[in-house]
Amino acid sequence: MTLLTSLAILPLLAQGALQTGPDLGKAEGRCRANEQGPAFIVSVVGLKDRTGNLKLEVYPANEEDYLQDDNILLNAGKTFRRVEVPVPAGATPELCIRVPGPGRYSVVLLHDRDMNHRFNWQRDGVGFASNPSLGMSQPKWHQTVATAGSGRTRISITMNYLRGLRGMQPLN
Repeated sequence: MTLLTSLAILPLLAQGALQTGPDLGKAEGRCRANEQGPAFIVSVVGLKDRTGNLKLEVYPANEEDYLQDDNILLNAGKTFRRVEVPVPAGATPELCIRVPGPGRYSVVLLHDRDMNHRFNWQRDGVGFASNPSLGMSQPKWHQTVATAGSGRTRISITMNYLRGLRGMQPLN
């Protein structure tokens, strides 16, 4: 096959193979009742308010895949999980997200206050496993890693919101 022919069919191949949509990773991430397999139980600390949705995502724990596009990860057969729920009105929210097996994963939590499925650093909140300091920059991948055991692993993530010139910080 010539190079020109190969290039001509790439868009057709990509069109049929590339997944897309806001529901990617949700079926794989959703915890099921009485399921005992590996998962994170995430306690959400320091919410600004009880509006919008919480979106919890799990990525491979490496620099190349950290915060990579979900389409790219899934089409490459790599780990990507997502759970999205309305912010509960009551006590400390807890989210459960399944992982493929015991091991290290990068864990990210977004507070999408206006439910537009886009992160707005001026309005929305963000938190990471290991609760690194953010300031005016996103943390490095190795600062956002949690280790899942063979069952349910509990972690706590503190939310960060824009705090003027200090950047993204917890409210308290």
